[in-house]
Amino acid sequence: MSLFINLPVSNLPAATTFYTDIGFTQNMHFSDENASGLSFHDKFYVMLLSHDFVKTFLPEGKTIADSHHVTEVLNAIQLESKEAVDDFLSTVITAGGKEIKQYDHGFMYGHDFEDLDGHIWEIFWMDPTHIPTN
Repeated sequence: MSLFINLPVSNLPAATTFYTDIGFTQNMHFSDENASGLSFHDKFYVMLLSHDFVKTFLPEGKTIADSHHVTEVLNAIQLESKEAVDDFLSTVITAGGKEIKQYDHGFMYGHDFEDLDGHIWEIFWMDPTHIPTN
């Protein structure tokens, strides 16, 4: 089983650069002037789609949400350590992303960020052996 997340983007080349800069790998077999297929590890993919292309998939009456003002989905990536979370966030900021939240619950640590189009991603580390039982 694989996961594909489809994200509408306003500037496909800029969004592609952002995602490759933060560690995604572009798959040219799934990329053209309308879409950019990217992978992050083995079975996790993001499809960046131009607004005009996304509209071809939407039923009549539906529109693309402005992710800078409306949140439809929160995406999360679990990493192997707190340090990996901090390193990933640093890479995101350097690539042009924006940190929007940080948290540390002891057993769970993370940062939330927005990409260039306002899509929200959570990067986190979690130690399940320390999850409170009460």
